[in-house]
Amino acid sequence: MADDTYTVERAAIIDAPPARIYGQIADFHNWPHWSPWEDVDPELKRSYSGAESGTGAVYSWSGNRKAGQGRMEIVQASEPSRVHINLVFEKPWKARNDTVFRIDPEGSKSRVTWSMSGRRTLATKVMGVFTSMDKMLGPDFEKGLARLKATTERPDLGAP
Repeated sequence: MADDTYTVERAAIIDAPPARIYGQIADFHNWPHWSPWEDVDPELKRSYSGAESGTGAVYSWSGNRKAGQGRMEIVQASEPSRVHINLVFEKPWKARNDTVFRIDPEGSKSRVTWSMSGRRTLATKVMGVFTSMDKMLGPDFEKGLARLKATTERPDLGAP
């Protein structure tokens, strides 16, 4: 509990070119296809603003207690290799996190690395007594990467 920050990171190999994967991440309209949190609240309210995709794209959500409320904005995007998101949670607790997706070619496949870092708030420090942020969020990242893999490896998705 001494650290003031935390980082959660997971990676997966996906049999798809970086541009195809980048398109799923840099366009928030595609997140319902693969985000691990999409099934937390079937009545989740979503809104999109700013750019259609890439830098300046904004996604806001509001849902039940599990989904909470928050906002994501892509603050930097380098096609097809990196998407940096400013993630702000408003409910059930306030927090700001940096989320980064790196997409690196690995032969004919791609390695996608999803990381999130943030400051340990009082709420996360209290939760840290019982479990780590890595144990809490890591499985969600793994689920999201598995869904992203299934989505981007579908032959009917089309070329990047």
